[in-house]
Amino acid sequence: MQTTTSAGAAGEILAAKAMQNRGMRIVARNFRSLRGEIDLIVLDGEVLAFVEVKTWPAYGLENLAYGITEKKKQRIIETAKHFLATHREYNYRSIRFDVVFLRSGQSLVYLDSAFTESGSPYRESYGYGGRRVSLG
Repeated sequence: MQTTTSAGAAGEILAAKAMQNRGMRIVARNFRSLRGEIDLIVLDGEVLAFVEVKTWPAYGLENLAYGITEKKKQRIIETAKHFLATHREYNYRSIRFDVVFLRSGQSLVYLDSAFTESGSPYRESYGYGGRRVSLG
């Protein structure tokens, strides 16, 4: 049986490969600061995306808001600020916060611009921000 940690790591590898296949460049994996961790940081053209990867064995996309709480979003945002402060070469780029959702045995769901510092720019039927973007 796969542990939560190993399932999460496997999900991050799959998400990174899918993003690379789409032409994105991985800048950092598992970037940590005192405030938190960001699973993937990628360049998508001229945009720097901070990506949270959620790998769940059973829950659906409609439950994503339970996995990425407001507190979790704030930790990601604070960690992104730390990344930008320590990697000034990216300061001129636009940024966004994305989410990749994986469910066992199903394809990836990539939510482009899933949230911002001031909230979620998009609301869909599952109650979470983001536009679905095909990675396959």
